[in-house]
Amino acid sequence: MKNNVFTEVKDLLTHNLRTSGIYIAFVAIILIFTITTGGTLLSPENVTNIILQNAHILIMALGMILVIVGGHIDLSVGSVLAFASAVSAVLVIRMGMPWWVGVLAAIVVGIIVGMWQGFWVAYVGIPAFIVTLAGMLLFRGLTYLVLDNVSLSPFPHGYREVASGFLDGLFGSITISEGEGLKAVPVTADIFTLVIGVLAVIGLIVSSMRTRRTRQSYNQAVESNFLFILKLAVVSVVILAFAWALSYNRGFPYVLITVAVLILIYNVVTNRTVFGRHVYSVGGNLSAARLSGVNVRSTNFWVMVNMGFLTGIAAAVFSSRSNGAQPGMGNMFELDVIAACFIGGASTMGGVGRVGGALVGGLVMAVMTNGMQLMGVPQSLQLVIKGLVLLLAVAFDIYNKRRAGATR
Repeated sequence: MKNNVFTEVKDLLTHNLRTSGIYIAFVAIILIFTITTGGTLLSPENVTNIILQNAHILIMALGMILVIVGGHIDLSVGSVLAFASAVSAVLVIRMGMPWWVGVLAAIVVGIIVGMWQGFWVAYVGIPAFIVTLAGMLLFRGLTYLVLDNVSLSPFPHGYREVASGFLDGLFGSITISEGEGLKAVPVTADIFTLVIGVLAVIGLIVSSMRTRRTRQSYNQAVESNFLFILKLAVVSVVILAFAWALSYNRGFPYVLITVAVLILIYNVVTNRTVFGRHVYSVGGNLSAARLSGVNVRSTNFWVMVNMGFLTGIAAAVFSSRSNGAQPGMGNMFELDVIAACFIGGASTMGGVGRVGGALVGGLVMAVMTNGMQLMGVPQSLQLVIKGLVLLLAVAFDIYNKRRAGATR
């Protein structure tokens, strides 16, 4: 039994290092910054802030992973986010329209931009790198024009709630005393947030068991019961600890509901839809995809439209969090979004990448940024470290491919 478990653990850390390595690195990064910040990193207030400050990156990473899997890259997401935010701000702040009009406008602008760039990529045949590089300049310039080179703020209360609102006290709260004796301090925990955490764990267990049974029915290799239970236990503890931290603070953020729904949707899209299979086919082997009857042009077009759609949602979230729109907003967001995908296991050659990996990669970047800010690391050095992390992630991908080719 011990030998079998040891062998499977070894396989997990060698043959699947690209997949498992990011989770190990994520835990290591959390531990390092927890120690260096004196525990501040995992305080309830800071955990909530990490989610609020990085929700827009996680949303855009869901779109970018499909772009990268399809064999493309999008360098324009920061500028498109700024442009969509600017249009939203003009409509709501300058023209006095209802807050929800601004949210819809940001999404519609994102979709239109996605269609524009998708046309050039899919039907004209210009590489996405060039199209989105041009888009980065074009939409940044349009942002300055729409805003007349000035910032607009503040948004009304309803708009600000998109990224800063909380579901607190929906099912009531429980009071817990921290400390002992006279030093005891009453702390309230939101029951709704705890219930969501428990439901998430139940959903994870049911989904994992169903996937395991399906693989077994097709005689596919699965890990031992020990490793299966161990992985579920570790992930469940992380989810419950996360829910506990949120419940201690202000409750369940509205924006986390948005992110969670999008994660569920795009897990289904990438794993169980024809479109998802086509994206992987086009990115993995373009010639084979064409011979198999895949409509490559349509697939590439909708990949770019989807990226624009999610960027529009991210624009509404980020402008809500910022409580305004500025000409320079969204600068360098491309780095965080692209890095999240590559760190999370996406391949530079296309055809490889998962939604879960992109999310973990995004959280790695978020924790690194937050941890360095808590430590007082200068902004210039933060950029250096992020750039090196991205470079190492891509180098690791290339190394894995060469090693795989050498063993064939």
